[in-house]
Amino acid sequence: MQLYVDSANIADIRHAASLGMISGVTTNPSLLAKEDPSIDIKALILDIHKTVGGHLSVEVVSTDTAGMLREADEILSWFPEATIKIPMIPAGLSAVKELARQQVPTNVTLIFSAAQALAANNAGATYVSLFLGRLDDVSTDGMRAVEDTCEIWDVHGLESQIIAASIRHPIHVLQCAKAGAHIATVPYKVLMQMLKHPLTDSGLQSFLNDYEKMKAEKEKLSA
Repeated sequence: MQLYVDSANIADIRHAASLGMISGVTTNPSLLAKEDPSIDIKALILDIHKTVGGHLSVEVVSTDTAGMLREADEILSWFPEATIKIPMIPAGLSAVKELARQQVPTNVTLIFSAAQALAANNAGATYVSLFLGRLDDVSTDGMRAVEDTCEIWDVHGLESQIIAASIRHPIHVLQCAKAGAHIATVPYKVLMQMLKHPLTDSGLQSFLNDYEKMKAEKEKLSA
């Protein structure tokens, strides 16, 4: 399962990319709004892509099909490698259908059920982003929605890539990998949590302590 970082913070993205564990980035207006309001959004997005390469989703904000297509054309004019992120609404599916006809990659976002994911796939989405954490937030089983979606994909051999989104913790990542999601887009904080284990820390410290003891013994013997 591929890992993307779900962020618009260039420092966090650069660090995650330096570790070799991510192959793409997803952004959205909420993530961009957390950054310095004076920042040049176009320059930031191009910097992110230069840093990571691979997948980078850029979201439209129109809610009508014509507006989404206009935004997509504008985004592609300065960032031809962009994956256009489209909301899971009827007008969005119409935009996805047209963009698929033009062979423009799309990521349908704000999906909360397997039925929505199936509809997005049939419209021609390249990626379907299923938000499991937000489902958990409203006392609904987010992982069940991911599992149902993956099962349908397995049965029918559907083409869209399943992105597990709205990840809250490392266990979500493992559960999505076991379910068969193709990609998890993960907040930087959770990516860092995935790398930590107390036994790793204590084991490393033990190795270092033993090395220092061995070194001291050798110095004693050669004195």
